[in-house]
Amino acid sequence: MKKLGLDVGDKTIGVAVSDEMGIIADGVTTIERVGIKKDTGKVLDYIKEYNCDTVVIGLPLKLDGTDSPQTEKVREFRQKLENKLKGSGMNHVNIEFYDERLTTVMAERVLIEADMRRNKRKEIIDRQAAIIILQSYLDSNR
Repeated sequence: MKKLGLDVGDKTIGVAVSDEMGIIADGVTTIERVGIKKDTGKVLDYIKEYNCDTVVIGLPLKLDGTDSPQTEKVREFRQKLENKLKGSGMNHVNIEFYDERLTTVMAERVLIEADMRRNKRKEIIDRQAAIIILQSYLDSNR
C-alpha cells in the first residue's frame, strides 16, 4: 500500500505520496494551514484518496537530537490526526515520525540546482521537503 509523507510547518504542510511498492516518493501538494482540525481533515482526505496505510511525519529535532520548539507542535498535530483517524474508523493507518533534520536545507539545494527562481521555490519548498522525508523513510525500510 501507499505511504503519505508530511512536512508539517506553522504556515503550510508539504504532502508527498509513495507508489504502491513503496519505492518512489512523489510530491502531491502544499496545504495552507488554517487550523489544526481543518488541516488534519485535509490530510485525512489525502489518506483516503491515495489509500495509504502509513503516514510519515517529519519530526523537527535540533541538530543535537533534542526537541525543538516546533517538535511539540508536530507531536500535537500527530495526536489530533490519530484522533481523527480513530473517529473515522481508520485505526489501521499507522503514523510514524521520521527525523527531518536538514530536509528543508536539502530541498532548497535541490531547487536551487534546478535553477528555480526564489519566489517559485517558496511555493514548493515544503512539498519538496515532504518528498525527501518520505523517500528517506522508504529507503531506510527496504
